[in-house]
Amino acid sequence: MALPTTVDQPLLTFYDDATGERTELSATALGEWSARAAGLLLHECGVGAGSRVASLLPPHWLTAATLLGAWALGAEVSFQLYATAGLSPADRFDAVFVEQRRVGSWLENIPDAPHRFVLGEADAYRSLEPALRARSAALPNLGRVRPTDAASTDGTTYGEWGRVAEGLAQSLDLHRGDRLLVDAASHEHPMKWLLAPLQAGASVVVCANLDRARLNARVTAERATRVI
Repeated sequence: MALPTTVDQPLLTFYDDATGERTELSATALGEWSARAAGLLLHECGVGAGSRVASLLPPHWLTAATLLGAWALGAEVSFQLYATAGLSPADRFDAVFVEQRRVGSWLENIPDAPHRFVLGEADAYRSLEPALRARSAALPNLGRVRPTDAASTDGTTYGEWGRVAEGLAQSLDLHRGDRLLVDAASHEHPMKWLLAPLQAGASVVVCANLDRARLNARVTAERATRVI
């Protein structure tokens, strides 16, 4: 994947118009948070190459760190569970991240895993951030992830997902230096709000609970070149 011109430029900016949160991460900062997530998964959950990780977290900068950390370990991450209501406890994983309000009355049916991180509705990410912050910002000593290794639990490889991300970036006309603003509610899949922009060398502005009345001003303030 490509990176913006310098690693200190904004790479991922997150807004939540319901809470007023705004978090901005450079490539360096996102890499450090991803390393912390990898450390948590490796040392607390035993996740490594071939392990299965499920994420039911909505688009968020900490979700990005968790996903990238899992992939850095060579784990197979489930995409099918995004925005899924009926979950099967028969689906077994090594670690599961889920935001409680997203599964509602199906909470008891979270896929089975020895390590399940259930984040509460009111402070969904406040419980995850300290856990990651306590970890080292350096990646653990990892084996090399190969393009032929499975990146998702359906068997799709890292190389195949890279080609999908590249194709989506082309369809969105994304190029190095572009800045993509994403309405998180309409584009939950990480391929759209995370992988395609990174593949193109673009930065991304992820907007949760987007206030449409603020959209034009935000596009101007964030110098967005594409909006989806």
